[in-house]
Amino acid sequence: MATDDHLKAVGDTGKQGRLLVEGFAVQEPPVDAEARAQRQAAVAALLAGFAHHLQERTAHHMGTYPFNLDFDFSVLDQFQSFSINNLGGPFIESNYGVHSRRFEVAVLDWFARLWNIQQDEYWGYITTGGTEGNLHGLLVGREIFRDGIIYASCDSHYSVFKAARMYRVECVKIDTLVSGEMNCADFKSKLLMNAGRPAIVNVNIGTTVKGAIDDLDNIIRTLEKCGFRDRFYIHCDGALAGLMMPFIKQAPKVTFDKPIGSVSISGHKFMLEHVKVLSTDIEYISSRGSTIMGSRNGHSPLFLWYTLNKKGYKGIQKEVEKCMRNAHHLTSRLREKGVSAFLNDLSSTVVFERPRDESFVHKWQLACEGSIAHVVVMPNLSVEKLDGFVEELAVGRRMWHEDEGFSVPCVAKDIGEENCLCDVHDKNSRDA
Repeated sequence: MATDDHLKAVGDTGKQGRLLVEGFAVQEPPVDAEARAQRQAAVAALLAGFAHHLQERTAHHMGTYPFNLDFDFSVLDQFQSFSINNLGGPFIESNYGVHSRRFEVAVLDWFARLWNIQQDEYWGYITTGGTEGNLHGLLVGREIFRDGIIYASCDSHYSVFKAARMYRVECVKIDTLVSGEMNCADFKSKLLMNAGRPAIVNVNIGTTVKGAIDDLDNIIRTLEKCGFRDRFYIHCDGALAGLMMPFIKQAPKVTFDKPIGSVSISGHKFMLEHVKVLSTDIEYISSRGSTIMGSRNGHSPLFLWYTLNKKGYKGIQKEVEKCMRNAHHLTSRLREKGVSAFLNDLSSTVVFERPRDESFVHKWQLACEGSIAHVVVMPNLSVEKLDGFVEELAVGRRMWHEDEGFSVPCVAKDIGEENCLCDVHDKNSRDA
């Protein structure tokens, strides 16, 4: 039977860093009827224990990764018995009839309307996630400019640098401001060092750690001033904040009216005419191959289509407003407790000093980098849950430092002096 201790192995690793699978090993079904019944009971108990484990982990997920855990797809259970596969691209049917292309194209059209793109002016598909979207967008840039250089800020998602390695393209990292936004002065300097080669630029619409939004308009101006007109390709990585931006009135617009080549948003991939450089007709599936993955999950479009129909533009706008409001609430509550915290404009990612206790980090599944951690405030994070997290952090913080005396750690280099509450930078403590 699966016990809680047994299920802890789900997240434990051995000496070599390999995930421990004690009790989860695949076994042959016993021949003896009694032994087979015992084995079935043990499997049922293990699965029940695993379900309990997932419930507990979900309850303590503090938006470390931008997953919205507020969903109910039980109405779609009827489709789980079908092997739905959207082979090839979304706009041309293959000879495999169990697909969901109509739902996929309907989802893509919804996003096209969101960005004011005509249906016959774009190409796109639903990917496996943000990494695939970045791999595809940067691959198109590489195919258009074979001698191009990828430029990406240091705070870009790791998949951007993975793409550079996979495609064997030189990659130049650009410094960032304290906010995490691309430093366009450094961008200009490095462009001019490579003036003879085209630029393939990754623009972040919400960086991984700080939720920073690169200044697209300034990046375009910098490219043109440096003599790169018609010699650049821009891919926008909007996996984090791309869906939020159109619903924030004061947010700058990311639109194909500007000279960008592609955008990826939470698993959706859009681009303009450039897709033809990757298109290949595949006879045995009677379709056209222009996606990174040949076989594509046909269930995902159903889930997305159902969600968009259920919530609509107004429903998503309310969720975005809630996320922004709760992110400001969390930032204020942390600072009230003396915890240094920072929130970028147009972002729901709250950055704060890294908790000293690793068991606390593990419990709340916090993503940490150096001396900071963050919470990406998603719709499922209520004010009550955020307040509970802050209270537990405040109590734990006093306990972690009780033997040595407590002083607020300095995180000015990570979030700016104006946001750091250490003795050196906190105005209130200096005035006292």
